[in-house]
Amino acid sequence: MKKIWITGASSGIGKALALKFAKEGWQVAASARRENLLIEISNLNKNIFPFPLDVTDPENCKKVFDKVKQEFKEIDISVFSTGIHDPESEKKLNLNSIRKIMEVNFFGTINSINAVYDYYKEKKDGQISIVSSVAGYRGLPDAGAYCASKSALTSFTESLHFDLKKSNVKVSLISPGFIKTPMTDQNNFPMPMIKSPEFAAEQIYNGLIKKNSFEIHFPKTFTFLMKLLRILPNKIYFWLLEKGMKKKEY
Repeated sequence: MKKIWITGASSGIGKALALKFAKEGWQVAASARRENLLIEISNLNKNIFPFPLDVTDPENCKKVFDKVKQEFKEIDISVFSTGIHDPESEKKLNLNSIRKIMEVNFFGTINSINAVYDYYKEKKDGQISIVSSVAGYRGLPDAGAYCASKSALTSFTESLHFDLKKSNVKVSLISPGFIKTPMTDQNNFPMPMIKSPEFAAEQIYNGLIKKNSFEIHFPKTFTFLMKLLRILPNKIYFWLLEKGMKKKEY
């Protein structure tokens, strides 16, 4: 039986992904800070096992992964899906909130990668997959820290690809568009082509298991549009974004 470790598994994309892999017969080590939610998820499928985790604590990440290895023996794939967003605090340039977003989204993921890095490098096999976002492609209103954290993750993942390729370890980047989760429920602007967490889980599963591309991005129409926006001059990008959003006070 194949085995996977998923962080951020208590809600949103991480939860849907844990349920998808478990349904497909994988043993799933599900990690997140809220243990009660992990237990609820594990009660939904016997293939899901809760491993509470605080990704902001690098030593805790190592200890939890050691527990996962002890119980599962082999870990074929690690998916790091931890993320937070606080648009109201970002709108006010709340420095504590901005630091927290970077600490969880970027450094929390780095802590998780650090926990598995030597394991995969010595194993010379397996896959590390990092959930970023199309929000990392360009800046969006009320999301400076969130966009910056995801942009940093995207660049880090690209660099990690070169490093681990020499050890036969696959690195993949997951770039979702808008997915309906408690996090995106905070947004007060139109979210085109928004999809369910289950849709996201299906796309990620297919990308990890059935395809061999570096980046798994979806929904394709929206993500290709966002990729096009990346190459536009700033003046045109700003105009298009402002036209496509509701007018509001910043």
